[in-house]
Amino acid sequence: MRVIIHDLDKSYDELLKGKCDLTIMADGEYAPCQGCFDCWLKTPAKCKIKDKLVEVCRIVGKADEIVIVTRNFYGTYSPEIKNIIDRSIGISTTFSTYRKGQMHHVSRYGWHSLLMIVSYGEHSEEEKATFMHIAERNALNHSFKNTKNVFIASKDELLEVIA
Repeated sequence: MRVIIHDLDKSYDELLKGKCDLTIMADGEYAPCQGCFDCWLKTPAKCKIKDKLVEVCRIVGKADEIVIVTRNFYGTYSPEIKNIIDRSIGISTTFSTYRKGQMHHVSRYGWHSLLMIVSYGEHSEEEKATFMHIAERNALNHSFKNTKNVFIASKDELLEVIA
């Protein structure tokens, strides 16, 4: 399953639906993560906040490929996208394991194929380097085998880079 998470408007959401199995639009119409860890302990992979992200852990966890489309925000995700990433922490368990010589949480859903980050807007070389580092760390932490970063200047280029 391919899931696209994006911070674009509804017109782009409609265009992206033809490129994936499911879209999650980061429109801010949901609460931020409360850091309660209920999605780890009390209701595994299900958020206790009853809004449209209540099942985001399960959706992200079952996806083989995740494409995140975000505006460049000083070399990282937009706040709206970061909120969705925070709310999906329940894709892992409280148990730990070593990956590439580092301690990480055990994945609740196993390994995934690809985490692709498409960042739009202006990018300095430092911001690109920061974004690539963050994407690699997120991929390793959430059990993705591969990472791909794409930097585009404008949202108009989006459909060209998402095949």
